[in-house]
Amino acid sequence: MGHGGSESCTPRPPIRPQLASARRVLAVVFLSLLLDLLAFTLLLPLLPGLLEGFGRAQDPLYGSWQRAVDWLAATIGMPAEKRYNSVLFGGLVGSGFSALQFLCAPLTGAASDRLGRRPMMLLTLTGLAASYAVWATSRSFAAFLVSRMIGGVSKGNVSLSTAVVADLGSPEVRGRGMAVVGVAFSLAFTLGPLLGATLPAETAPWLALLFATADLLFVLCFLPETLPPERRARPDHPGFRVADLLSPLALLRFSAVACGPDPPAGDRLRCLRRLGLVYFLYLFLFSGLEFTLGFLAHQRFRFSSLQQGKMFFFIGLTMAAIQGAYARRVRPGSELAVVKRAILLLVPAFLLIGWGLSLPVLGLGLLLYSFAAAVVVPCLSSVVAGYGSARQKGTIMGTLRSLGALARAVGPLVAASVYWLAGAQVCFTVCSGLFLLPFLFLRGLRPAPLKDE
Repeated sequence: MGHGGSESCTPRPPIRPQLASARRVLAVVFLSLLLDLLAFTLLLPLLPGLLEGFGRAQDPLYGSWQRAVDWLAATIGMPAEKRYNSVLFGGLVGSGFSALQFLCAPLTGAASDRLGRRPMMLLTLTGLAASYAVWATSRSFAAFLVSRMIGGVSKGNVSLSTAVVADLGSPEVRGRGMAVVGVAFSLAFTLGPLLGATLPAETAPWLALLFATADLLFVLCFLPETLPPERRARPDHPGFRVADLLSPLALLRFSAVACGPDPPAGDRLRCLRRLGLVYFLYLFLFSGLEFTLGFLAHQRFRFSSLQQGKMFFFIGLTMAAIQGAYARRVRPGSELAVVKRAILLLVPAFLLIGWGLSLPVLGLGLLLYSFAAAVVVPCLSSVVAGYGSARQKGTIMGTLRSLGALARAVGPLVAASVYWLAGAQVCFTVCSGLFLLPFLFLRGLRPAPLKDE
């Protein structure tokens, strides 16, 4: 793109992908995701105190929900602990957020296949900015929940970002692009919680709103349209039913893709479905153990909030380094071999974490954990992005993102229940063994296709 007047922050018409530098598009995607995820992660260290504040203020809605959590804890035999109820309640809020992502991400992706990536990206970012505005001005638990609901519905920008990367076409660029997405996640989850922990609770939502508004304006000014009209899904195509984007079974079968324009051939569709199942199983197990990791560090090693922040800083920094130095250099066609090795590493990683009684053992487990976390999702996303025609990239990546959101909605609740009923060692041992399931499902799959259909 040239310099001068055309670079001003004036909304521009869609730009064809051949005129938009792939490197520039990836830079825009990276910075947009970084701003978005920094705003999102500011809340993480503040959530327990925020919830306890609603309790101290005797908020009526919070009180009724807290009584329901108390009943659930007593029913499944979870031990009473001073801060346990607020932690579980925070998990429920987070699971609800992921559930809304599960419902909306594929709809957003399918709409972008017809309307273009840029308008849907601007719509989702506007919704996210609105959610932070509601949070910043909220004084009740009900208003806070409304802000989380708006944010969950609007969180399709992440799947749209992966669809933008998939539009770039070249397998090498797609691989680098998915690694860039992973680096943005790692950096945000490294810096965001530390930044949030240093801010007053009343200041954090305003900073999140500032990040979200800056993200919206940045995308408005600099993100080109990567899906030109001639490559979009036709409005008159009979296509799929909305139920294909909302039913978990239909999502696992990629029904919206199979019924859409230019569906993948039989063998490729079966491979796509198996990859979706692997993605769901991996994130179901991984998110559950990731959620309980904080409980384990608090109980076994008596980590304070600051020490837990340092632990997650170490994880995020390690992931960012691995993604920048290794994951982005994975050759097209070798992604599945890398994923299989990384999943196998999670077996000893979580066994070390679950059974280790010393900090060096915990550190070794976290190092293996960080390596796997850095490469599995970017590599699987890169492989999945190679399936389907240009008219289906948004639907495919939205479906994949929705499967991940469903896994993150259910996984923490299941793992937390097993943890509190049977203990950390049983929870981490069982889940470690179950990681062999996605590994076995990957056996026999062909390497990622090097050309779009």
